[in-house]
Amino acid sequence: MKPKLGFSMTLAIPFRICTPQFISYKCKPLSVVPFQNIPGLKRRTFHKGSTSCSAKQMDQVSKVGKKRNGDLLRGKVFVVGDNIDTDQIIPAEYLTLVPSVPEEYEKLGSYALVGLPEKQYPIRFVEKDQLHTTYTIIVAGNNFGCGSSREHAPIALGAAGAVAVVAKSYARIFFRNCSATGELYPWESKEYLVNHFRTGEEAEIDFGRNVIRNLSSKKEFELEPLGDVLPVVDAGGLFEYARKSGMIPKQS
Repeated sequence: MKPKLGFSMTLAIPFRICTPQFISYKCKPLSVVPFQNIPGLKRRTFHKGSTSCSAKQMDQVSKVGKKRNGDLLRGKVFVVGDNIDTDQIIPAEYLTLVPSVPEEYEKLGSYALVGLPEKQYPIRFVEKDQLHTTYTIIVAGNNFGCGSSREHAPIALGAAGAVAVVAKSYARIFFRNCSATGELYPWESKEYLVNHFRTGEEAEIDFGRNVIRNLSSKKEFELEPLGDVLPVVDAGGLFEYARKSGMIPKQS
């Protein structure tokens, strides 16, 4: 089946991506209410104390829509196991941070994966007192992003500096939130890769060939194509894609 990407304009924008990844998840349309509930959009936003932030300010800290330059993405790998849930990715106590405010967007990134158990993961994804991670690629096992539907999860990883996740499988809503927010490329691996990578090793994802390469072992592994998810993340998320495609008016 050829992947299809569809939008329809009503009071909300239902978003459906039917790729091989989504077919396996028994995909159903996802309704997204414009602006109010989509963190990270480049739009003038007001929050506590009548403090405002402009799109220009947001551009200074957000790398949404600027995730890659060319078909090769190289970086250090952070490896996690199965069933990494959204509370491990970003604990609920940090959900009060507003991603559309630059300072809070960066602060959110500093807490990415802070919920991982220390005994099992002695290496922190983001070092203490730092805002950004040194790990560009996350390699995970099965059911990555399970738990709640919080959009803060992919946003926190993206704000920290992660660009891609390569997992054996995803929780459906996390996969869709990655593309809707434009924060992460959610690659699905054909093989279980957790035992083929170690945290700190260098890896390279080839977007043209749909493979990930361990630069230490020189081994290469196939990835499922991203299909129509790719241009949405490239554009910076659902709304930026819709604007660039002429589906909704561009911001003045």
